[in-house]
Amino acid sequence: MIYEIADKCVKEVEKLSDNWEIYIANSECIEVESKKDILNFAKEEIENGVGIRIIKDNKMGFAYTSDLDKIGQTAQKALDNAKLNKVDENYEFAAVEDVKDVKGTYDKNYDDLSLEECCEFLENIIERTKENECEITSTGFSAMKGSELILNSNGVSIFDEGTSFSGGLSVNIEKDGQFATAYDYTSSRQLDLEYEQLTDDVCKLAHDSLNPKAIETKECDVVLDYYAASGLLSTFIQGFIGENVLRGRSILHDKIGEEITDSNLSIIDDPLLEGAMGTCKCDGEGTASRKTSLVEDGALKSFLYDIYTANRAGCESTSNGYRGSYLSTPGISPSNLVFDFKNEVGLDEIDSGILTTSVLGAHTANPISGDFSVEANNAFIIENGEICEGVKKAMISGNIYELMKKCNGLKSEIKQKGSFIIPKILVHDLKVIGL
Repeated sequence: MIYEIADKCVKEVEKLSDNWEIYIANSECIEVESKKDILNFAKEEIENGVGIRIIKDNKMGFAYTSDLDKIGQTAQKALDNAKLNKVDENYEFAAVEDVKDVKGTYDKNYDDLSLEECCEFLENIIERTKENECEITSTGFSAMKGSELILNSNGVSIFDEGTSFSGGLSVNIEKDGQFATAYDYTSSRQLDLEYEQLTDDVCKLAHDSLNPKAIETKECDVVLDYYAASGLLSTFIQGFIGENVLRGRSILHDKIGEEITDSNLSIIDDPLLEGAMGTCKCDGEGTASRKTSLVEDGALKSFLYDIYTANRAGCESTSNGYRGSYLSTPGISPSNLVFDFKNEVGLDEIDSGILTTSVLGAHTANPISGDFSVEANNAFIIENGEICEGVKKAMISGNIYELMKKCNGLKSEIKQKGSFIIPKILVHDLKVIGL
């Protein structure tokens, strides 16, 4: 069906322009959610849509539709929008390239998955949470299958498809006058989510957070658990976004070749990584996926670009022009960010410090300067290599760019949280403010 839609689109856009791009997306989704221990939301949804971009006289226009009977009107609207925009010689569509196959992105078990089975998955989480003597605040499970076809007037024609599954759990516990909460989520391209592990881990975190101890303000080692690390790293990665670099909104804009992290760290954006959440054949513009070394042994090597910003910068796209859906034009974002630490430190090597499972307020960090001040949530004292009492209340403040110059990987499992594929991260001499 997707190729039938494509044929119809091509016939319409070729009437109007000889420089065009068509993005066709199909998605199927099953979602179930509960508030407390009551299943209160369930849906199955199928959506088809088309996004059309046209370049005319060095002007770019875009329009979209979910009504497949209005493709001709949508193409005309894209052309009309192009006429209203400014001339910019940096507009261009992807060229034909060799496209590599990707592995581990599609699970055929999705095709046999029913809404009832998803509800059962959620009910298992609810029951196991009760067994762990916690109360559910909310929980959810989603399964999605998506396919996309990108074609353009340069001859690009790339089809890709994939599945994704995710589950999240938020709990609270009240015991002997003490109250604690905890949250985590898990995601996979395969229908292999371990709800037992997720539930047990979240409930244990809530139990361990009871009876917290006040701490004094000090500078010390801080271990950022996966969720906490991904929150702060989201600010760090903004410095690599090509648009920010070109606008002078990145502190890294003139630091290619300079050491910007600890020398034991390399960072790679890898959209070809088997089974990872951001893995794909090409980006949302049809640029074939490729690895990009952002940091090598601490030294800045590259930024992330789509076609437009790469043309402005005088370089090639790094295949990072991704789309949220057919409703939008491509924007720069990472795929799978692999943080590769050559040297890792064991927990038993930390004499004194703090472990924080998550941070509240990471979105308030300054994306230009990198300054942040966040609340450490579900935090614990580390003494003589052991995780001890919970921390009553504390803030962590610092600068993400300075933080990355004095960090190590902690010997731990590698996990993907959002775009970040990371171990737990140890940061030295970070300011912790007791409240």
